[in-house]
Amino acid sequence: MFSQPTRKRFGQHWLKSEAVLQAILAAAAVTRQDCVLEIGPGTGALTQGLLSLAEAVIAVEIDRDLCQKLGQQFAEYDNFQLVQGDILQIDLLSLRAEQAVSQGLPNKVVANIPYYITGPILEKLLGTIAAPNPYPYQSIVLLVQKEVAERLYAKSGSKAFGALSVRVQYLADCELVCAVPAYAFQPPPKVDSAVVRLTPRNLSVAVDKPARLEDLVKLGFANKRKMLRTT
Repeated sequence: MFSQPTRKRFGQHWLKSEAVLQAILAAAAVTRQDCVLEIGPGTGALTQGLLSLAEAVIAVEIDRDLCQKLGQQFAEYDNFQLVQGDILQIDLLSLRAEQAVSQGLPNKVVANIPYYITGPILEKLLGTIAAPNPYPYQSIVLLVQKEVAERLYAKSGSKAFGALSVRVQYLADCELVCAVPAYAFQPPPKVDSAVVRLTPRNLSVAVDKPARLEDLVKLGFANKRKMLRTT
């Protein structure tokens, strides 16, 4: 792993815990039949492990300086493909592995994502209730803020359960992989984190009116302290 200063505008915190890295790789269960999309490879700590397991790794990095260093670091890997850009602006269907034996579309996602855009990234990967991703991934393993993780897998009736819980759990099964303390990063963030695994659902049998359900969820959780009939 090369030494690299962080940039606050990109929400960068380098994961340094080998135990957490191994937990992420184990949760992703990557094999030589998988093409993996990695969002924000950073200094390449997780990338190194993915390259040893996957048929192909497509890494999307917004930081130009990091892209230059990553390109040099993994230049000898023929299963590594680096894309410089904003994941929220990229057409995911355009991300096809050039060296993959299969069709080249990523079937798994593994990422340590910037916390300030967790919501938009989840929507990018899963879609929405009204418009689910038509090409769902087999699994999505993400390192996210602990508070967000708790909302993702929260059960109905718990304090953490809310609109995000309903939206994500409609689209995918969500489970906690492990907790990640702040000191596992350099520099340490101000909050603790967690690794979660999302397994997109087969929505061949969806609700009758998904757009109406999405509106209902938005309105229903708009005012937490009011009765639903009042809202």
